[in-house]
Amino acid sequence: MNIDSLLQSFQHFGVNLGLSRIVDLLAKLENPHHQVPIIHVAGTNGKGSVCAYLSAVLTEAGYKTGRYTSPHLINWTERICVNEQPIDDNKLCELIQQIQAIINPEEESPTQFEVITAAAWLYFAQQQVDIAVIEVGLGGRLDATNVCDQPLVTIITSISREHWQQLGPTVAHIAREKAGIIKPGCPVVMGSLPADAEKVVRSRILELQCPIFTPEPSRQINQDWAEYQKIESSEIIKYPLPLQGQIQLHNSALALAALEILQKQNWQISEQAIIDGMGKTKWPGRMQWITWKNHKLLIDGAHNPASATVLRHYVDSLNPKNITWVMGMLATKDHGDIFQELLRPGDKIYLVPVPDSNSADLGELSKLAFSICPELQLCKTYPDVFSALDAAFTSTDNQVVLCGSLYLIGHFLSVVSSQ
Repeated sequence: MNIDSLLQSFQHFGVNLGLSRIVDLLAKLENPHHQVPIIHVAGTNGKGSVCAYLSAVLTEAGYKTGRYTSPHLINWTERICVNEQPIDDNKLCELIQQIQAIINPEEESPTQFEVITAAAWLYFAQQQVDIAVIEVGLGGRLDATNVCDQPLVTIITSISREHWQQLGPTVAHIAREKAGIIKPGCPVVMGSLPADAEKVVRSRILELQCPIFTPEPSRQINQDWAEYQKIESSEIIKYPLPLQGQIQLHNSALALAALEILQKQNWQISEQAIIDGMGKTKWPGRMQWITWKNHKLLIDGAHNPASATVLRHYVDSLNPKNITWVMGMLATKDHGDIFQELLRPGDKIYLVPVPDSNSADLGELSKLAFSICPELQLCKTYPDVFSALDAAFTSTDNQVVLCGSLYLIGHFLSVVSSQ
């Protein structure tokens, strides 16, 4: 049996927010989540890179560190790591079968995300991790990861209007859901939020009497290094910053603030472990440069307006003449807002489907792109990402960027890695 076929039976339950199924499931597994101290990370963008920084530094500091993130790019095993190493395929199959065996067919079935989340808790408990960095899947309050009463630290990275179909129509509604991971008295690190969202989160923090930390973004020292000023002292830490884009000055500062809180809780994390761990951080598929057929290609999973803004800002910092975008998007995304952030007069755009997904209609996207940016040099559709990339590189000396969906990036990387 492989992981995909084992998880297939749970797929049709889709997104079904609520905690009762995961709580029942974990109870039947003897509550493995009660054995694992956690850092809990929510937010619209930046969750993954914050988790990557924390996991790399804590591993470097000598702690056995679990990391649970989603979605994966190539393989389900990427979601569940200990000390930066993905869980073994066979081990994950074994855990899923163990979970399947205890599910009562008479009761409401857990969702796919709940099953994989339960597998993560089980694995971390079996591995006796010292600490786990847990990324929220969707929202927060009713997310399957939200089953721990006392996280060591809670982080809310950013809030913008995404997944509003499930979380509510406004930024304030979404903030209410994300603030649902805040627990009484547990310290909260809060990123820079829109005013409406910040108001909601702050009132929740006040109500639950939590210490709040709002670090300033780090400062760029040179191309590869940044400096962070500690919240509670004038001390400055200089550290390498391997992930690209100015947003990482924000994200890395949130991770460093969380590490500062852990140090106050007597976790032994030296400055050297911070420097070495930050330097080793990897987070593939996000502002990542790769060489494809001897061409330099930038790939990024930007899939909502806020991440599109960050991507455009980074691309502009490279001073290109124009950009050739190779893009595929899911039907559920805010296509118009994403195009608004990315497209500029003189750009070209090559639209492709996202394989094995609820892909947006390419004809509709094409019309929309021209209506938002009539001065595009070119807008064409292609049957797949590879024919689009071939066309993009043969007809231009523009910078080529592949983006629009993490699922598209994952498909691209899985094909490239198997060649």
